[in-house]
Amino acid sequence: MGEPLEPRREQAAEVIDRLEAEYPDSTISLNFDTRLQLLVSVVLSAQCTDERVNEVTEELYEKYETAEGFAAADEAELAEDIYGITFHNSKAGYLKSIGETLVDEHDGEVPDTMDDLTELSGVGRKTANVVLQHAHDVVEGIVVDTHVQRITRRLGLTEAERPEAIEDDLLDVVPEEHWQQFTHLLIDHGRAVCTARNPDCGECVLADVCPSAKGDSEVDLASGEAW
Repeated sequence: MGEPLEPRREQAAEVIDRLEAEYPDSTISLNFDTRLQLLVSVVLSAQCTDERVNEVTEELYEKYETAEGFAAADEAELAEDIYGITFHNSKAGYLKSIGETLVDEHDGEVPDTMDDLTELSGVGRKTANVVLQHAHDVVEGIVVDTHVQRITRRLGLTEAERPEAIEDDLLDVVPEEHWQQFTHLLIDHGRAVCTARNPDCGECVLADVCPSAKGDSEVDLASGEAW
């Protein structure tokens, strides 16, 4: 991004301060008890709400407790077990493959490196970042989901469109100690106020520092995309 770093760093700091005050209990909304459960839930959450994932996994994790359980699963039965999740047939294949890889290559355990995680079926950098942060306490990046992608563009923190490029921009302007929490704050704000199609700028604690709300941005508030 061509804009000077310092103004964007100041913007990021102001955004974090205000959103931390607005959402003091902001945290991950997926329910899990183990590293494997977290990995599975994040894979299932792609293009699906966390609320729906939590509903489905409540029974799923009683049936499949280990990587070996997923590896041995009948794929059609597993697809039925996650019915209601977006793309449940494809994701059933991912989960079975993940179970097999964990058993064959990682002694049934969830690995703790970006490279190993992103080699698993259905796991990209976003999913791997979530697992590293919340399963292994390893924070080496910023999770860029659709809320983060949309809101950071509206706030002028990035002009990039691809998640990987957005993450690169954010790593330069968000203090490292806030990398994990930054995502949760923007997700909460995106759900409550800065929605994709009808953002409530009149009730937004960031309105006076948001170039999109003030009409100073080329990002379309209705979509989060550049005009």
